Amino acid sequence: MRKPDPATPANVLLVEDNPADIRLIQEAFREADIQVTLHVRTDGEKALDFVMQTGDDSAAPRPDIILLDLNLPRKDGREVLDAIKSAPRVCRIPIIVLTTSTADDDIARCYDAHANCYLVKPMMLHELVELALLVDRFWLKAARLAAP
Repeated sequence: MRKPDPATPANVLLVEDNPADIRLIQEAFREADIQVTLHVRTDGEKALDFVMQTGDDSAAPRPDIILLDLNLPRKDGREVLDAIKSAPRVCRIPIIVLTTSTADDDIARCYDAHANCYLVKPMMLHELVELALLVDRFWLKAARLAAP
């Protein structure tokens, strides 16, 4: 659902509970000079409220993409992925799993649940900047996203 005006920043929902990772991802987008509005939710329930526009997030903007960690409090990333991909109103929002897990079971489970991409979080800022640039170039510039 990318807006036709490329000057309008994309709404990116980052679902991450680790404050250090949040800061690194925010810094990576800044360093890469990627114009996005980064919305952060630190647990699975808050993420679902944002995406479904319920609770305190009833006026939240619809995310253009979601960056989703797997290990979250309250509802883990797998549950969030299942809930979003099974809800007709929001199932077309691309979900990029961004996690530290390299387990084959996690990767297969996420793709089986219709994750659009699975990326392993790099630990160095310069690698995270490169990853942010790739996400921007592909998901926010090259890919045509479905309308809501």
